[in-house]
Amino acid sequence: MERTPEQDAAQEALAKLVRQCIAGDGQAWQQLVTSQHRRIYAICYRFTGSSTDAEDLTQDVFLKLYRNLSSFDLQKGSFQTWITTLARNLLVDHFRRTRLDRASDSLDATFDGEEDGPTMADRLADTRDNQEKHVASLEMKSRIQEALKQLSPELREAVILRDLEDMDYKEIAQVLRVPEGTVKSRISRGRGELARLLQRIQRQV
Repeated sequence: MERTPEQDAAQEALAKLVRQCIAGDGQAWQQLVTSQHRRIYAICYRFTGSSTDAEDLTQDVFLKLYRNLSSFDLQKGSFQTWITTLARNLLVDHFRRTRLDRASDSLDATFDGEEDGPTMADRLADTRDNQEKHVASLEMKSRIQEALKQLSPELREAVILRDLEDMDYKEIAQVLRVPEGTVKSRISRGRGELARLLQRIQRQV
């Protein structure tokens, strides 16, 4: 996947911000957190399906980032790949810790929160048609989230990083520490399983 000039410019701006953070610039650190928070929260939320867990894990990611930022080498790869790897490692740890809790969860547990929901101002400004479209969109996001929760962790993380975070195969391979062929296989299997789960959920509605 070729990067656009806009993506290259964004990467360079991010690298500059990281260099300022490493040099001890507190304001740059705030900017870095602000620029990355929504994306990291989205990854955590899509993996866990819990807004509370996602918020806690996002805070953990930035705490770990703060402690380890000085060890990041801009010459060895992109910051986005590095921070995604940090998040993924914490998610794996979280998954292992909560395995017993999850084993007793019902597959038809209620959907918990909506990370991409509109602001109150957005809702007030909506027309009725837009409201109906919005409700349909929320229902689809809810079903996707429910289906994602039923995928195995290795398939779930591959689908999230490719289809929801738009990372390329090489970046995903670096984050997951597996060959690109394995990444493509997991994405293909994950998409197929997700489609079957969504069909099953649709029939239950």
